[in-house]
Amino acid sequence: MLHKSKAFSSFSVNDLSAARDFYKNILGLTIMDNPMGILELHLHGNNMCIVYEKKDHKPAKFTILNFPVKNIDAAVKYLSEKGIKFLQYKDPKTDENGISRKQGPPIAWFVDPAKNILSVIQTKNK
Repeated sequence: MLHKSKAFSSFSVNDLSAARDFYKNILGLTIMDNPMGILELHLHGNNMCIVYEKKDHKPAKFTILNFPVKNIDAAVKYLSEKGIKFLQYKDPKTDENGISRKQGPPIAWFVDPAKNILSVIQTKNK
């Protein structure tokens, strides 16, 4: 029964207006305001993710949303030019641009205005 369901994910933020601006104007995603007072992030492939405001929001300590890209260097450069600061980690070690290249596919992490962790991750087809 559930294997035919079009599942979707959701996460909280502390400021829906800041989230709307970030996901629409910085990341360039298609955003819809839902009548329930939540945001719908419309992603590639007809996928959707719900964003809702929670006054006692606590950012996740893990990656909540990954964006596959064909060229991580180009994606990091583009997002950096839009003002995004990439996180630096010792483990897994990230380079000066915030990209981890040694364990698994190249990946770089950043945060949204609510401090939720997001990533760009390079797919095998470069």
